[in-house]
Amino acid sequence: MRHLTHTWRHLRRSPFQSLIAIITMTITFFILTTFIFVNSGLTSVLNYFESKPEITIFLKDGLDKATLESAQAEIAAIPEIREVRYVSKEKALELYKDLNKNNPLLTEMVTASILPASFEVSAYNPKVLETVAQSFTAKTNLVDEIVYQKDLIESLMGWTSMLRKVAVVVIFIFGLVAFFVISAVIGLKITNRKDEINTSRLLGASLFYVKRPFLLEGAIYGIFGSIVGFIITFGLFYYFKTKLNTFFSPAIFVSSDPLYYLSCFAIEISIGFIVGFFTSFVVSKRYIKW
Repeated sequence: MRHLTHTWRHLRRSPFQSLIAIITMTITFFILTTFIFVNSGLTSVLNYFESKPEITIFLKDGLDKATLESAQAEIAAIPEIREVRYVSKEKALELYKDLNKNNPLLTEMVTASILPASFEVSAYNPKVLETVAQSFTAKTNLVDEIVYQKDLIESLMGWTSMLRKVAVVVIFIFGLVAFFVISAVIGLKITNRKDEINTSRLLGASLFYVKRPFLLEGAIYGIFGSIVGFIITFGLFYYFKTKLNTFFSPAIFVSSDPLYYLSCFAIEISIGFIVGFFTSFVVSKRYIKW
């Protein structure tokens, strides 16, 4: 407690410098948390569509059971195919009526005979679906039409990939900025207290003892910045939660799992402590050599 009190006095002596360091760390962790939440949301949306039938192969009328089973087995044999589900004409009618149950005019004249049977295909790897589409497009004696959500899947994969690359670059840049700002603040404070440090050393204080307040100060910058940055981002996402989930419906963009947010919070506080402590350690080692 005594060391924390000493550290708090350091912070109060130069509040402007301390505020700059905290704001820098807050911005860094605000960006980090935003990227984490957005990446998690896009991944959730992508996983939702990956778990759904991305390709629907509508079949010609009059195909016998052996032909259908052979075609279904051929698709299922392709590596990384998750499921191949056969939808009969009767099942298609049932699904059509359920989809349009609030509009009876659309269901009155529709019978099973005019709806095509189909295969609904989902895969563990969306790229495999391109192989399925190309392979069955040429089978005109079997296939009537193929509906493939290729553009949607590729767009989601592209956005997710680009986001991760941008996140690495931006977080690295702001991490460096935070490192240099804290380094400058701690270095300036050590320089201003050079006489006090030398006196303590002459009186027998250990090297770690005189460094400890600065190490704690850096850790406080990191912890406080990570807490504030996380709270701001969490507040914004929670405020826009309904709108975001409605926009990406039926997928869930903003999670409601409290354990997920608690885990992110704990990890970011740990990162903040490590970054702040490490930066102060490097600076104090450079400036306090005796």
